[in-house]
Amino acid sequence: MNAPDRATEFWDELYDRRATAAPKVNPRLAEIAGPLRPGAALDLGCGGGGDALWLAGRGWRVTAVDISGSAVRSLQERGEPITALRVDLAQDFPDGTFDLVSAQYFHTPFELDRARVLRTAAQALNPGGRLVVVDHGSTAPWSWNQDPDLRYPAPREVAEELALDPVEWPIERADALARQATGPAGRTATVVDHVLVLRRIPGPRR
Repeated sequence: MNAPDRATEFWDELYDRRATAAPKVNPRLAEIAGPLRPGAALDLGCGGGGDALWLAGRGWRVTAVDISGSAVRSLQERGEPITALRVDLAQDFPDGTFDLVSAQYFHTPFELDRARVLRTAAQALNPGGRLVVVDHGSTAPWSWNQDPDLRYPAPREVAEELALDPVEWPIERADALARQATGPAGRTATVVDHVLVLRRIPGPRR
């Protein structure tokens, strides 16, 4: 089995196990996007669809992508006005330009040039649009990755890795924040979120 097939199988199995859980919006996305005027949004690694559904319910025109065909089909079957696509972001990127690109806990145990994907996402922003990257800053008890030696880069380290022009894509927010979280089986724990928001300044594209 090649790497894309292994990745698909891994995420299909994970989302199939969580299929009974009602999809919920990630709280940092709700906090950041709640005050924004709706426009076109791209949800990278949409998973169970909680973020896409929340955005669509607030008037956003949502494109949601994931490598898991199971996750994408589940979202499509809800009949919501969401464009849900199976996309392997290691190989491809959806067409279009966006006012919001959301990458919530966009981690994988498989090979992926994450910086390239996020850089492409930033370049797909309309002027004034935002790239919202929320990463794990700690390991939750229910995480698929329980490596005790895992290091979580700080938000500004992530921004540096993207190597974007800070004049065109200034950092609007870079925080490490703790919150109480509830896992898929109802277990609770304190987790840390690393929050990075880049905004493309209004102006003509280069």
